[in-house]
Amino acid sequence: MHLAIVGIRGIPNNYGGFETLAEYLVEYLAMDMEITVFCSSKDMDSSLSSYKGANLKYIPVSSHGAAGILYDSIALIKAVTTYDKVLLLGFGGGFVMPLLQGYRSKIILNIGGLDWKRNKWSPFQQRVIKSAEWFLMKYCGQVVSDNKGIQDYISNTYGRESTLIAYGADQAERQPVDLESIKEYPFLSGEYAFSVNRIQPDNNIDMILSAFSKRPGIAFVMVGNWTDSEYGIKTRIAYSKFRNLHLLDAIYDRRRLDILRSNCRFYIHGHSAGGTNPSLVEAMYLGLPVFAFASGYNEYTTEYNALYFKDLAGLERLIETRDEEELKLMGSRLEPIARKLYLWKVVARAYKGLILG
Repeated sequence: MHLAIVGIRGIPNNYGGFETLAEYLVEYLAMDMEITVFCSSKDMDSSLSSYKGANLKYIPVSSHGAAGILYDSIALIKAVTTYDKVLLLGFGGGFVMPLLQGYRSKIILNIGGLDWKRNKWSPFQQRVIKSAEWFLMKYCGQVVSDNKGIQDYISNTYGRESTLIAYGADQAERQPVDLESIKEYPFLSGEYAFSVNRIQPDNNIDMILSAFSKRPGIAFVMVGNWTDSEYGIKTRIAYSKFRNLHLLDAIYDRRRLDILRSNCRFYIHGHSAGGTNPSLVEAMYLGLPVFAFASGYNEYTTEYNALYFKDLAGLERLIETRDEEELKLMGSRLEPIARKLYLWKVVARAYKGLILG
């Protein structure tokens, strides 16, 4: 069996959730099948020909923005005409699906969240993405949902069954604070709240930063890709005057990130666009108390054991009113959920069943 993974920037992962999924599928499944991962030579170091037992095949097109649709389409056409099975991640290949009807049995689709709902897109772009989603659902073979809310959406909107497979979180490890870390990040010596995410409007970045900017006595740390968009650059500049806000560039060193996460007082999760978010299940796995945006999807992921906010006032109330015992109790409820459900060996086993089935 030869599997191709299509629709991501590439591996090794230094970007997001789908890249993390691809990397761990390679790690767990490369012994059982041959795997080729399609990567963008515009976005990745193309000097690697293999990684963790997977072959890397490069397309000379960027995976971002409008070019991403071309990139995914080229990769998908090459993959379905060459390999036994194709795992397609995201919406980018949707518009070539009608041309590939003869290969539909090869294609396993995971759309992730509802990308067309992200308010970083213009109304026209949202319609384009929704159209791509429609073609994917009409012409693909098998469908994976990463969240019960997405599974319900696919069933209600397209009348299609999908297999529920979430994400793993067991790459996250509790790390103690050491002197070297305190020198780099002085806020580690006190209490702070924490969040890690892509810096885009649908993750409620402004709402979260606004809530903490009004509370100078509470340190807040947000890690993200601040320099990758005009929105990120402008938002960072706007909030840089608040001394309690620590707006850090993306961190891909796992140990450094885990030191920051492990030792926060509570975790803020603002994602709104749907699906099971890797950063959320990782926070749960670490036993962190979580304040999450009430998207419906986040409630499914946490099995209603976190605390939720719908607007700025709701988040401000949570920040002000929670005490230490409540926070500890919340973390102790969330951790066993993650350690039972969100394990990469479980995720890989489920994908293996679909691929070989």
